[in-house]
Amino acid sequence: MNKRVHIFANESESTKQTEIQLKKKLDKIGFEIVPNYCDDIDLLVCIGGDGTFLEAMHRYNFPSVPIIGINTGHLGFFQEIAPNMLDDFIFNYTHDNYTLQKLGTVVVKVKRGDEFFEHHGINEVLIKAPLAYSVHLNISIGGSFIERFSGDGVLIATPAGSTAHNYSLGGSIVDPRLEVLQVTPIAPMNTTAYRSFTSSILLPSDLSLQVTPDMTDSRKTICLVYDGFNVEYDDIDEIEIGFSDVSVNLMRFDNYDFWRKVKSKFL
Repeated sequence: MNKRVHIFANESESTKQTEIQLKKKLDKIGFEIVPNYCDDIDLLVCIGGDGTFLEAMHRYNFPSVPIIGINTGHLGFFQEIAPNMLDDFIFNYTHDNYTLQKLGTVVVKVKRGDEFFEHHGINEVLIKAPLAYSVHLNISIGGSFIERFSGDGVLIATPAGSTAHNYSLGGSIVDPRLEVLQVTPIAPMNTTAYRSFTSSILLPSDLSLQVTPDMTDSRKTICLVYDGFNVEYDDIDEIEIGFSDVSVNLMRFDNYDFWRKVKSKFL
């Protein structure tokens, strides 16, 4: 069976041991371990925690190949199996006993004069000021002005990211089968000048969020954080956030159930 597999792993000792065991088992059944990622592999294996998975997705530009996660980290929402399940994984994979869960991404488009920038996130995009400053934003939905926001920032999460930073902010857990974006305010303020939502709102997949930084603010720098990756821009004209057509395919087996995983991780 000539399957080409690339393994992406972090540097922890438990991960290294798991990687060694997996390579031996795959080599024994005739799989080819590809040391450098390329588009013609059959499977991408991520060994580590959710952070390792997100790092791999960004490093390899959200690959379309099937992806399996082996959890040697903590929560492991993206990771499907534990290190003691390697034989089960290999059996199920070689016998096609799996489904592919499509995870969409949120895209943030930044306009600054004649320049345009674009970033994607599987979990979320965070808009905030640098350091610990408050940020002032004019927010529109689908082209209609909604509010003048003042606070620490705004988080826009996918269903997959609803259990991450969004949940710690008091946002809702969203079933990944729903195509919605969740907009969660971070420490919103309500004054005579600013009227901010104090709870999350949900947007359907065909609506986008437009954000214009308040140019009366003396601090013109906006910080964008997407899946933990940070970038700063000065003098932004507009930020648009919405669903992207970029997605990844996560391998799931018959016993996978999102709400059972939620219960096991949080309750």
